[in-house]
Amino acid sequence: MSLIFPYAPLQELTPTEKTLNQALAAARAPVERGVARLKSWRIFRRSRCSPDRMTSIAKAVLTLERQR
Repeated sequence: MSLIFPYAPLQELTPTEKTLNQALAAARAPVERGVARLKSWRIFRRSRCSPDRMTSIAKAVLTLERQR
């Protein structure tokens, strides 16, 4: 898996760079909203358990969220 970074506006961006930045922002926004929604659950803000346990808890929370 690789990370994709937006073009920094060090100078005027080309139309292609602007389009790529917009596409990246559009793809990133739903993920950021999802993470924010998970953080609204107190268990994710104050957890002190193993990552494996948190994975199970996240699956349960996502199942509950879908039922809402």
